[in-house]
Amino acid sequence: MSKIPENLRATAASRAVFRCEYCRLPDLDSFYGFHVDHIKSRKHGGITSLDNLAFCCPDCNRYKGTDLGTFLDDNEQLTRFFNPRSDDWAAHFELLPSGQIQAQTEIGLATVKILQINHPDRIIERSLLLKLGLIG
Repeated sequence: MSKIPENLRATAASRAVFRCEYCRLPDLDSFYGFHVDHIKSRKHGGITSLDNLAFCCPDCNRYKGTDLGTFLDDNEQLTRFFNPRSDDWAAHFELLPSGQIQAQTEIGLATVKILQINHPDRIIERSLLLKLGLIG
């Protein structure tokens, strides 16, 4: 695990408006501190630069790990994950009133699948935050 310099951590958090760039969870509503993720992990040649960093909740970071993508169904072609630096969140996902995040594309499907974005506990948390007006 690499240490992210504090200036990059602060800039990444501010740029993300202090919410997870994958599941949109606000950092103030998390019991655990948020992480700064290497979008392309160092293991795969990624560098510690602002263009390769994403502010994310502990769940999304833990499930993503060093992965870059996954296989969907019986497809033999690797589908990459959502990249917050080059992809538009709304083009790949929709936050439903139920708290579920619905994938709109294969990239969205791959991301939802591996980051376990729609795990029942995570949906419950998002639905409560929606009701409180803290996300939307």
